[in-house]
Amino acid sequence: MMNYDASYRNAFRWIILLTIAAPVFVFSQPAGDELLGSGSYDDFEKPKACGSCHTDFYMQWQQAMMSQAYTHAWDEIEYFKLAVPHAEKDEKVAGVKAGCNGCHTPLAFIAGDIPPPKPSENSRANEGVSCDVCHTITGFKGEEPFNFNFTIKPGRVKLGNREGTTSPHHETKQSEFTMSPDMCGTCHNEKSPYGVWVKSTQREWKAGPYATEGVRCQDCHMPKAEAKNAILSKPRKDVAQHLFHGAHSPSKLRGAVELRMHPDRRDVEPGEPVVISVQAFNHKAGHKIPSGSAEERQLWLTVIAYDANGKAYHLPVDKKDFPGEEYTISSNVLAYQDIGEIMDLPDFKGLPRDALPYEGDRVFRLPYFDPKGRMTIAQWNTASLGTDYRIGPRETKIETYTWNVPEDIPEGKVKVVAEIHYRRLVKSVGEFLSVPAKEMEPVLVNRTETWFEIVD
Repeated sequence: MMNYDASYRNAFRWIILLTIAAPVFVFSQPAGDELLGSGSYDDFEKPKACGSCHTDFYMQWQQAMMSQAYTHAWDEIEYFKLAVPHAEKDEKVAGVKAGCNGCHTPLAFIAGDIPPPKPSENSRANEGVSCDVCHTITGFKGEEPFNFNFTIKPGRVKLGNREGTTSPHHETKQSEFTMSPDMCGTCHNEKSPYGVWVKSTQREWKAGPYATEGVRCQDCHMPKAEAKNAILSKPRKDVAQHLFHGAHSPSKLRGAVELRMHPDRRDVEPGEPVVISVQAFNHKAGHKIPSGSAEERQLWLTVIAYDANGKAYHLPVDKKDFPGEEYTISSNVLAYQDIGEIMDLPDFKGLPRDALPYEGDRVFRLPYFDPKGRMTIAQWNTASLGTDYRIGPRETKIETYTWNVPEDIPEGKVKVVAEIHYRRLVKSVGEFLSVPAKEMEPVLVNRTETWFEIVD
């Protein structure tokens, strides 16, 4: 969800645009404030109209989260069950009632349709991030892109990555901004009403190695292929596909983190300690893993040993004793107490923090804390952050597991399996809020094995 501080809304209401023309006044945080109510749904083409010529792009968009940014089940539940009620009772976060829509359904935000009709009503808010939104964004206001601070000018001119293309329906114009990661940053960077960076995907990319090498967000999330731009066009070898695949695509997740593992020796006697080392290398993502709404994402490493008889032993990770490490080791301590306050549940004690199969696993996370210092999944209610223990681009995390082998373990080979899993939403939170189970299904990112021998 995107934030939007209502205190700024009143200050600038007198200069909100009456048309959809690009804003011309001075940038102020919250970034996209001036767009609220500045136009109408009718200023924008419907995606189906675009699909009549750009058939492949339209079908790709339908399968991407861009088209589901407003209708996706968890986003709907988070907005209507948590964000809107919280906005209506706490002036500090009042702006989220409008601001979430600045990126989840820009048309509704620009039309001033706040809160938008629920997805079941099939309004135009359901178009989410539509074709005509992205292809009429002209730039952004301010020093860096965040909080929907894009400028936009809908009309017959559609902006894209090519020069000199023609269309019977509209004019086309090449735009450097359309090809820039800054465009992605207008929604994939976000500050909470407390001034905390709660989404930093584009900023993480910019600080990492891929930006230096000129590898853009679009190169991974809109890969080029030989195809047609439209049904009347000729094939080209470098047509950007509108896939937008990311954390909601299991195929994108699989293999994103490379795993290797080894013991400190091959022969171990019963009762002796053995140290297993696991290397987790982010060799695929140009940003940290997990990224985006990191307050609700889970990435964890599980190590299981199997003796010669097949008995399983879960190995807890060795502690490194850095500040805040307790939030990076899986636990079922109670957390997310602010949900009870938002939903007016006086007896609510919290929910199991991680709800993972095992306690003691390493969790690669960035904890979000509410104003009372408790972990939260409400990014708009985030007043501070904990230690960032996510895996950066081309970073390797090394985790060790010291196991005192049981005295009664049978002789023979011990197989050790390491698996790294990803889940989009904490299971305890999803179940409490009646989110469809598929949103909490874990995805196996990678798996590796090693072995050692029990000798007498």
